[in-house]
Amino acid sequence: MKFDTLQQGITFYENYARISSFDTRLSSTKKRKPDGKILVKYCVCSKEGFRETPRLHAQCKKKRLITRMGCKEKLTLKLINDQDNYEIFSLHEGHTHALTTPNSAHHTK
Repeated sequence: MKFDTLQQGITFYENYARISSFDTRLSSTKKRKPDGKILVKYCVCSKEGFRETPRLHAQCKKKRLITRMGCKEKLTLKLINDQDNYEIFSLHEGHTHALTTPNSAHHTK
């Protein structure tokens, strides 16, 4: 599937996630060095990966909930050569957690 802009690809994945009952977040990016053009953008489930170990410094005033569970859901958008269009390079479907139920869908972003 091809998109005219990167934002259209991201919006497509966010809509897919809403229908499939999970939240998303933007992950890492690979850019071309000379001009900073985005070559690859990763969009992942909000529960992908694991959070770094909590900081034990005195400046940490608020404890955060553990929300990441090692989910493998990921969409990779890649720039098409010699064009300004993006395409879905890969989509890995593999949730390792329960998806949102319709009764709790209002808690998602």
